[in-house]
Amino acid sequence: MGTGELDLEAHVAEASGAAAAPRTLAEALRARGDDGLAALLRARPDLLGPVPNDLTQLATRAGTRGSVVRAIERLDRFALQTAEALAVAQDPTPYSVLRSLLTGDEGDPEIEAALPGAVAMLREQALVWGEDERMRLVRTARELLAPSAQHPSPTGLGPTVAEATSGMSPGRVQEIIAAAGLTSTHDPVSAVAVLTGLFTDRARMDALLDTAPPEALAVLDRLVWGPPYGEVTANPAPPVRWLRDRGLLLPVSPRTMVLPREVALHLRGGRAHRLPEPLPPEPVVQRDYRPQVVDGAAAGQAYVALATIEELLKSWDRGGPPVLRAGGLAVRDLKRVAALLDVSEPIAAFWLELGYAAGLLASDGEADERYAPTPAYDDWLDLPPAERWARLVTPWLTATRTSGLVGGQDTKGRTLSVLGPELDRSSAPEVRHRVLLLLATLPPGAAADPESLLARLRWERPLRGAGGHASAGAADLRSRMARWTLEEAELLGLTGRGALCGPARALLNLPLAEAASPTDPGGGVEVSVAATRAATLLAPLLPEAVDHVLLQADLTAVAPGPLRRPLAEALGVLADVESKGGATVYRFTPGSVRRALDSGQTATELHDFLTKHSTTPVPQPLAYLIDDVARRHGHLKVGAASAYVRCDDDTVLGEILADRRSALLGLRRIAPTVLAAQTDPGSLLDGLRSMGYAPAAESAEGDLLIARADAYRTPARTAPVPVPDGPPVPDATLLGAAVRAIRAGDRAATVVRKEPATPTVAGALPRTSAAETLVTVQAAVMTGSAVWIGYVNAEGAASQRVLAPVRVEGGFVTGYDHTADEVRTYPLHRITGVAELADDQV
Repeated sequence: MGTGELDLEAHVAEASGAAAAPRTLAEALRARGDDGLAALLRARPDLLGPVPNDLTQLATRAGTRGSVVRAIERLDRFALQTAEALAVAQDPTPYSVLRSLLTGDEGDPEIEAALPGAVAMLREQALVWGEDERMRLVRTARELLAPSAQHPSPTGLGPTVAEATSGMSPGRVQEIIAAAGLTSTHDPVSAVAVLTGLFTDRARMDALLDTAPPEALAVLDRLVWGPPYGEVTANPAPPVRWLRDRGLLLPVSPRTMVLPREVALHLRGGRAHRLPEPLPPEPVVQRDYRPQVVDGAAAGQAYVALATIEELLKSWDRGGPPVLRAGGLAVRDLKRVAALLDVSEPIAAFWLELGYAAGLLASDGEADERYAPTPAYDDWLDLPPAERWARLVTPWLTATRTSGLVGGQDTKGRTLSVLGPELDRSSAPEVRHRVLLLLATLPPGAAADPESLLARLRWERPLRGAGGHASAGAADLRSRMARWTLEEAELLGLTGRGALCGPARALLNLPLAEAASPTDPGGGVEVSVAATRAATLLAPLLPEAVDHVLLQADLTAVAPGPLRRPLAEALGVLADVESKGGATVYRFTPGSVRRALDSGQTATELHDFLTKHSTTPVPQPLAYLIDDVARRHGHLKVGAASAYVRCDDDTVLGEILADRRSALLGLRRIAPTVLAAQTDPGSLLDGLRSMGYAPAAESAEGDLLIARADAYRTPARTAPVPVPDGPPVPDATLLGAAVRAIRAGDRAATVVRKEPATPTVAGALPRTSAAETLVTVQAAVMTGSAVWIGYVNAEGAASQRVLAPVRVEGGFVTGYDHTADEVRTYPLHRITGVAELADDQV
């Protein structure tokens, strides 16, 4: 038998199997086409780890609890409500019964129109299988969604009559039947069936309820939409007793009664849910702006974001705060950052986490571990502003670290610190993308009402909580992350006045004129390409950098716009930033001028610098300040003894010794021009400067030490890797290969073999002697037929395969392996046995 003949027979067998109703999930999957299997694996990529051997194994894996929970968590609200309705219906369920449970007696056109799509989604993900007249929810999903006393259902329904009476005595069941006006039966099973028939008969139920006291109907009204359980006393009130006697309330314990599911459905008019939601809520426009206004506001905030990150990391140029023993930044250091940036602590935490996610700051890894800028920060500073912005927002979109959690507590009650562990939430990137994509569905320039966005997100993923953590109080984490996303997008300049800007649309690879309803962020375009497009659109919107300042007589300089980088860096050393905004104000102080002199500049160079970059003459007070600080700068020199002070003017050293403020420095004269100290050089420099002197540091060779702002960097560091939210979605190539492998393995597992002479256990590998194996394989080579073999690899893993041998030599058999769908060679000593295929397979 040739390869083509085997394929033809397999297709015929598959077609004949598809004509019959499937009896198992594996049979239902076997009846699917390749596109259907690929859709399942795309929707549930966890089923691919590793690739199943055949469709039976795929069906088994699709029914495991972990995989089903993961799939249910990703259902939208109406698909979930459909699954919940199937869970409270009899198994199997006709489509008409499911429709009735969702629409009720009165019907609902919107639900009827949306129901086929929800059922198709559940079928695609293998949560539901079977024909329309016999739909089945997979057993694990039914166990998860069916109501029970321990796990109430969102439907608010209770147990069925059969479930509620399972522990009841037969005599008590007969008493209930008699009280309800029914004829007694001979066994409990038929009695329960009679009672169930009464509760599901609308006409007879209406007649029974017409005889109920008004107080009893009020009790039913309180239980009908759930929870269906209620406590009673040992001697219940007459209305409760009336309901209990007729089985409208059934006891589940001596003090607890439950409303049976059939009774509740009758009272609800057949609805399983109080409020079915077949259609997603649409984002609501809160306010409209001209797109140019939105882009301008976003560009302004983007510039502020760049300036904020630069100011933050520049303050850590000589080494930042220490790393806590448990990781992260101390609360007091976070407060200092917030004061430096003049923002709240949550906003400061966001900027810190953003710099960390972008790889611009990290810990130095030393014994006394501290945070500092990375070498990537210097590379980042050399980029044009628009590209620097793109380097910030791109990692923000994909980062799983969530700064909004800072200040909260982990599962062990420990406070979560900024830059510390436990801040990763794998669902954060998906939430950020969805929020921005929902904003993109609005017309350009339209700002959305935040509550409408949250309502849409809750509809799309009603069960998603803390990225897989099921903890009380964490169910709203998705909504909190959505709010944080709106705030952070505004801080980054992705939105302006609440509306998505043009560069942000480009970053998400969306149309710029009008946005459709995208569902695939990025649209297959590489992130770097989209980031380049966004930077190109942002560049002309950013303010133009200037190369001059306005010097004023009050020792300040005003920058009328963003300064070019060399000027900004030099002025940042020579002066302190006093205020920021549209125009930045710098103030010159003795300390700032000394800082410039410490960096190696002379007074002449400072005068020339100011003259070159000021559009106004250098004010006389500023010139005097520079000359005065320069005249005293370096008059004292501090070096390492532990530390020493050296000065050519011994009277100055005498003044220092006579000053009571120098007592803490432990100074003593060891030569007319040298004082020794009992502290380190850094503390000695700070102490003398606090006393009003302007000392300079010198090296062991007596040379002046120049302190540059960019002196300290961490070793090369990579940005933190986002924590994946489950297995990645496979690409088309992997899906195609996986489907072919599963099909081939299933063909091998289901192919009909000839009955061996010696009976074998069902599912066991064939067992033949080495001689029999060799003879059978050689015969297959001569006849061109395929055989069924058992094979054990070098790791000891056993498998079964359908092989069409073409050559046997040197202890190896080479042939076309239909299981692997390729030509392979197998050592004969690893083949456990061989069997011929049945005649109808040849």
